[in-house]
Amino acid sequence: MGKLLLAGCALGILCHSVGAKQTNVLWFVVDDMSTDFSCFGQKAIRTPAVDKLAAEGLLFTRAYATSPVCSTFRSALITGMYQNSIGAHHHRSGRGKHRIKLPVGVRPIPELFQKAGFHTCIGSGIAGFDFRSMPTTRQKLGKTDYNFDWEAGMYDSHDWADRKKDQPFFMQVQLHGGKMRGASESGYQALEKRMKDQFAMQPTPHEKIALPPYYPKDAVLIRDWATYLDTVRITDWHVGQVMQRLEKEGVLENTLVVFFTDHGISHARGKQFLYDEGTHIPLIIRGPGISKGKKRNDLVEHIDVAALSLAAAGIEIPKEMEGSDILDANHQPKQEVFAARDRCGEATDRIRSVRTENYLYLRNFYPQRPHLMPSNYKDGKIILVRLRQLHEEKKLDALAEKLLFSPTRPAEELYLYRKDRWQIDNLADHPKHAKVLQDMRQRLDRWLEKTGDPGPETPEVYILETEDQMKSTRDAASRENYRKNSELYMRWTTSGK
Repeated sequence: MGKLLLAGCALGILCHSVGAKQTNVLWFVVDDMSTDFSCFGQKAIRTPAVDKLAAEGLLFTRAYATSPVCSTFRSALITGMYQNSIGAHHHRSGRGKHRIKLPVGVRPIPELFQKAGFHTCIGSGIAGFDFRSMPTTRQKLGKTDYNFDWEAGMYDSHDWADRKKDQPFFMQVQLHGGKMRGASESGYQALEKRMKDQFAMQPTPHEKIALPPYYPKDAVLIRDWATYLDTVRITDWHVGQVMQRLEKEGVLENTLVVFFTDHGISHARGKQFLYDEGTHIPLIIRGPGISKGKKRNDLVEHIDVAALSLAAAGIEIPKEMEGSDILDANHQPKQEVFAARDRCGEATDRIRSVRTENYLYLRNFYPQRPHLMPSNYKDGKIILVRLRQLHEEKKLDALAEKLLFSPTRPAEELYLYRKDRWQIDNLADHPKHAKVLQDMRQRLDRWLEKTGDPGPETPEVYILETEDQMKSTRDAASRENYRKNSELYMRWTTSGK
């Protein structure tokens, strides 16, 4: 037993010591950000706070989101369940007339922490600053965005400062991340000015930007990516401030800190899609029993964060939970991880994926629809406007046209993702990979059956959900565009497209 414990510690696995204080748990949950931190290999910028966290803890090189959009990711995260298993797989659903109840035995983990005597809180983690790292005098609860009915009382407050003396806490530091980058020229200028005025940093130089090969080296896209990297640096600053606070208050060494993002960068092939640009996320864990400066290269899923956090706090993991305690000394590395994309706003889609040691397999259930389908949310972004303009002007190269603007998609995609970093070469039709393709199909089929994957909404539910979202859209032009798009999707569904 002693040898097993020592071996586990050497691998960076959580090792509990007898007589230790109750462990606090703190999550950093960051919006719309890929693994663009220097400890993950990003060369254009430096991220000293996150790098320090990695040097003092455990870094996972292959952590993946089970969903590449905010609300479905967060619904899965807070329950430790695949979003499909709990019927919360459609983005921003269950908020209006259509309600979604969690299955029997599945509860949001703040309830479990609260029941165990923890102070549960969600906010910015720094007094005087909000989720955008902007000065504020009004502190409030952080982002939740769950697609099911839940009790607001499962959060005691916005910060652990409100807890009783010596009470352990479960804190979620919710940060705006990549959402801080502007959607217009004025937005870019404002963020660049903020970098200088608030953080005394120069904006990221444009000449350092290296775009994925399917995006044109266009000034608009380069400017956008540079601004995005500025948001990474702001996020890093915020992480550093919270870590300093934990240390100053004397609770750092008794707190399990988990840093991750909710999906990749919001871009044409990133957020909302199942390629690495959308699902590969950073994951770093620091705290009691975690060996320093270790890396793990095994496959993990973001729903594992719920299970490992409960275990670290000494709380029993519900038997229904699909996430795993990947810090357990007896944890067996996963042979496969999964992801799913469904309706995002009015944009109805259904994509499923399975990833193994070497291969990524995607199944497109609507192959007759284009990759860049109409989307009120995405089409308003300056980068999508520019890409569509370059497409209309026939100024994109063959790769960009094929991957971004083909009128249809392959029914199946297969990539050697570790060699093919940006998933460009689809091997699904290559005879050499036929056996692998068949194996990946079977793996995905088993997962669909195991999770009881409910698939698309009924037309009646789609109408309820989209009407609810239109009501919450204040801008009249945006609301009208959303309506037209939703009518198009209903026609596509009726025609079998």
